[in-house]
Amino acid sequence: MTFSQAFANFVVNHSYEQLSQQAIHLTKLSLLDWLGSTLAGGKEKPALLLSHTLGQFGGNQQATDLVTRQKTSAHYAAMINGGASHILEVDDVHKASILHAGASIIPAAFAVAEWKQSSGKQLIEAIALGFEVGIRIGEAVTPSHYEIFHTTGTVGTFGAAIAAGKLLGLTVEEMTHALGSAGTQAAGLWEFIEDGAMSKQLHPAKAASNGVLSAVLAKEQFTAASRILEGRRGFFAGMVKEVNQELLFDNLGDHYKIVENTFKIHSCCRHIHPALDCLQAIVAETGAKTEEIRQIIVETYQVALNITNKPDPRSVFESKFSLPYSCALMATKGRAGLDEFTVENLFDPQIRQLSNQVVLRVDPFIDRLYPAQWPARVTVHYADCTAVTKETFYPKGDPENPASEQELMEKFLTLAQKSIPLEAAQHLANQVGELEVVEQVSFLIETSLQNV
Repeated sequence: MTFSQAFANFVVNHSYEQLSQQAIHLTKLSLLDWLGSTLAGGKEKPALLLSHTLGQFGGNQQATDLVTRQKTSAHYAAMINGGASHILEVDDVHKASILHAGASIIPAAFAVAEWKQSSGKQLIEAIALGFEVGIRIGEAVTPSHYEIFHTTGTVGTFGAAIAAGKLLGLTVEEMTHALGSAGTQAAGLWEFIEDGAMSKQLHPAKAASNGVLSAVLAKEQFTAASRILEGRRGFFAGMVKEVNQELLFDNLGDHYKIVENTFKIHSCCRHIHPALDCLQAIVAETGAKTEEIRQIIVETYQVALNITNKPDPRSVFESKFSLPYSCALMATKGRAGLDEFTVENLFDPQIRQLSNQVVLRVDPFIDRLYPAQWPARVTVHYADCTAVTKETFYPKGDPENPASEQELMEKFLTLAQKSIPLEAAQHLANQVGELEVVEQVSFLIETSLQNV
C-alpha cells in the first residue's frame, strides 16, 4: 500500500462519530478564526485584486467569494478566500509542521460544502481530516522543506484535496488520485519575502483551489500518481532534503492533529510572537517609558532570524516580518495588533530609533527545541543599568498556553467587523458554535454573510 493509499483509506472510511469532542471543538474554533481572518483580509488590496482578476474569468455560481460576498465557482471561491485569509498575519498555524492549515484547507472545504449543500457535521469532519493529513505530511518534511518552500502552499495542497475529496464522497481509489494531482501542483517559494510581495497570499489561495481541482478531477476519474509522496520522482524526492516518514502515520486515528492548532494574538509572523509575549510582559511589569530603554536583546532560534531579521521594513506587510521593528512597536505601544501595524507607526521616528536598539541572537539551546517548541528569551536593558528578562517556550495561543474562548471570540468580532456589522458577526459566531446541527452550510452563509 502506498502512502497516498494509506491516507485515502483512513479518510474515506472515517466517520464523524469517530471524532473526539476536543477535535470537534477545535475544528469549530479554527473555522471561526479563519472566518475572522478572511473577512478582515478581504478589505485589503491583495484580496481585492485577486477577486477582481478572477471575476474577469466568470465562474458558475456555486460558492461565495467572501471579499465581495457574490457567488462564483467553488474553485475561484476557494482561491479568493484562501488568499484573503492569509493577508493580515492573524491566521492559525501548527508548530511542528510549520503549516498555516486553516488558510489553505478551510477555504477548500468551505467552498465545496456550500456548493454541495453539505451539513455542518460533514464540514467539521472534512476540515479535521484535511488538517490531519496536511499536518502529518508537514511534520514529515519539516524543517528542511521549509528552508525554500512555504509549507502552507505546498503541504496545504494535500490537506485541501483531502477536505474537498471527503465532501465529494470520493472512493479510496479516487482519493488516492486526488492526492496525486495535489502533489504534482504543490508549490510555494519563500523568495517572496525578499520583496514583501503579494505572492505569499497566492500560496494558500492556490493550495485551496488546487485541492478543490484535484478532488473534482478525481471524482471525474482523472488519474494521478499513486506514489506521489514516496515515489522516486515524487514530492519527497524533489522537494525535501530529509524526511521523517515515521511521523506520517504515528497514532493515526488515536489523536487528531487539529487539537494542536495554534491561534495568533499578535498581527504578525508567528516566529515573532514568542519575543512579543516576553516584551509585552516586561512592559506591563515595569511600566517603563520607551525613552528609558537602552537595549532589547532577543534570543531565539535560527529559523526565526532567517525569516524576520529585517531591520528596515518599508511597508506594513514587511514590518510584520521584522522582528526588530515588531519589538520596538510592542515596547512603544504595549500591543502589536491590527491597529498598531499601520503606515503611521511604520515611519514613527521613536519606534524606528528603538528598533535600531534591538539585538538579535540565536541561542543554541532554544534552537534545538524548534520546531516542536517556538521559544524566545528577551532582556530589556534600561538607562539606569537595570535589566529585566522574560522567556517563553509556548507563546500565547499555543495549546500549551491557550488563548481563552473569550479572547478568540473578541478577536473574531474585531476582525469580522472590518467587513460586516456586529449583529451579523455575532450571528455567524453563534452558527459556527452550533455547526454540528446546521443542516446546510449554505444556510449559514446566506443568513450571516449575504445581503449585509
